[in-house]
Amino acid sequence: MEDVEKGKKIFVQKCAQCHTIKKGGKYKTGPNLHGLFGRKTGQAAGFTYTDATKNKGITWGEDTLMESLENPPKYIPGAKMIFAGIKKGEREDLMAYLKKATNE
Repeated sequence: MEDVEKGKKIFVQKCAQCHTIKKGGKYKTGPNLHGLFGRKTGQAAGFTYTDATKNKGITWGEDTLMESLENPPKYIPGAKMIFAGIKKGEREDLMAYLKKATNE
């Protein structure tokens, strides 16, 4: 079973260096993730994306995020996100946290 609190810790340790999650939060190296679920790749207003990200053409949801977080550079070759990925087990906890936190 997914653990939201573990997911929050994973976010702080592995994601918060590049991403914010609160509504109206600033951009860092990566875009703010608030409202992520249901948004198409490369569509956060005001963030500069690579053409690879803009043209990926998928909508972020649990399945696409799980696949992407396993190996981001492989999922969107040419994207700015240089990150090794998150291992199975941690991805499920992170997903539970993101589903909650990106809509608060």
